[in-house]
Amino acid sequence: MEDYALVLNAGSSSLKFCVYQRPQTERWRLAARGQIEGIGTAPRLLVKDGAGAALADAPLDTGVRDGRTALDALAGWLRGRYGGARVLGVGHRVVHGGARYPGPTIVTPLVLNDLRQLVPLAPLHQPHNLAAIEAAAERLPGVPQVACFDTSFHRGQPPVAELVPLPLEIRNAGVQRYGFHGLSYEYIASVLPEVAPEIARGRVIVAHLGSGSSLCALKNGRSVDSTLGFTALDGLCMGTRPGALDPGVVLYLFQILGLSATEVETILYKKSGLLGISGISNDMRDLLASEAPAARLAVDYFVYRAAKEIGALAAVLGGIDALVFTAGIGENAPEIRRRIAEASVWLGVELDGAANARRAPRISTPGSPVSVWVIPTNEELMIARHTGVMLGLLEART
Repeated sequence: MEDYALVLNAGSSSLKFCVYQRPQTERWRLAARGQIEGIGTAPRLLVKDGAGAALADAPLDTGVRDGRTALDALAGWLRGRYGGARVLGVGHRVVHGGARYPGPTIVTPLVLNDLRQLVPLAPLHQPHNLAAIEAAAERLPGVPQVACFDTSFHRGQPPVAELVPLPLEIRNAGVQRYGFHGLSYEYIASVLPEVAPEIARGRVIVAHLGSGSSLCALKNGRSVDSTLGFTALDGLCMGTRPGALDPGVVLYLFQILGLSATEVETILYKKSGLLGISGISNDMRDLLASEAPAARLAVDYFVYRAAKEIGALAAVLGGIDALVFTAGIGENAPEIRRRIAEASVWLGVELDGAANARRAPRISTPGSPVSVWVIPTNEELMIARHTGVMLGLLEART
C-alpha cells in the first residue's frame, strides 16, 4: 500500500479533502478528492478518484455535527480505503498567516498559538482551519502538519499596496493589507503559462467570485494588489459580507445604534452582502432565479462593485491584457460573467456570447484587445504542492 499525504480545507459546514499518493519513483499524484458537506444538518460524504469516478456518495450519521466529528468520519473512510498505509503529512488551508508567516510552515505548538491570535481577523474561517489542525494532531500524533496561508501569495506587493493609512504605532502592531484567496490566485498564476501562455507574463486581473469574493492584479505572475485587505471584509460584495464600507458606518453602529462588538461582528460577517441586500439568500443561484426586486438589486450591486474594482486595479496595472474568472460564481454563472464583461467594455473587453454560455476556456472574441478566460481554481493542489515541499525539507534535515 502506497503512503499518502492528506490535504484538508475545513469550513463551517463542509470539510474538503484530497488524498495524494507518492510511489517511490514518481511525483505526488491525486488518488482521491471529496468533501463532507452539510455538517451539523444533513452530513454526506462525497468522494471521487483522481480520474473523477465516484468512490463514495452516502449520508453520514447525524452525529457528524462539527469539524472534529467530520474528521472522525473521514478517518473511518480512509482506514477502509488505505488501511496499512502511512500518512506522511497533512496539509491545511489556513486563511490568515499574519505578518509572522509569509509562507507555508510546519505547525508547532508555538505556530498554532500565533495563529489563534489571528482569529479575530478571520472569524468565519480561522477557527475551523485551526480546529482541523488540532483534531488531526490528536488522531495522527507525530505526523507533520503544514499550514498553507491564503495571505502568502500577496507578500512582496509594493509597500504602498500593503499600507493602511493609520498612525505608525498602530501599523507596527501588524495592521496592514494582507489580501486573501492567495492559494487560488497562486494556482491560477501557476497554470497560465500552460493554459494561456500569451498572457502569463502580462497584466492580468483574476476575479475569484464565490461566497467570498475578491480580485487580484497580477503582473508577470505575481500579486501587485488585491481587493481584500486587513481582514476578509474589504473590497467586493460577498455572500454575507459587505465588502468596502465607510468606517463611519461602523462607528454609527457602535455610537448611535448602541450595538455591541459581537452584534457588529455578526452583522459584518454573517448578515450583510448579498443576503443583507436581498433579504432572501446569500446564494447567487437563488438570486438569479428570483424575480424579487431586492434579489435583482443584490445582483446589480455585486456586478457594480466587481466592475468598479476591475477599473481600479486596471489603473494600478496601467492597463490590462486579460481578465480571468474563477471560483464558484466565476466558473458557473455565465450571466454574471456577461454583465461584468459588458461593464468592462471600456477597457477593451469583447465577450463571445456563445463561448461564455458553454464556459469555454477563452470567452472573449478572437479580436478582443483584452482576452477573457474561465479557469477553474484548485486550492487543494496548491496546498498539496506546498506540503510536499515542506515534507521534503523535513526529510532532508533528518
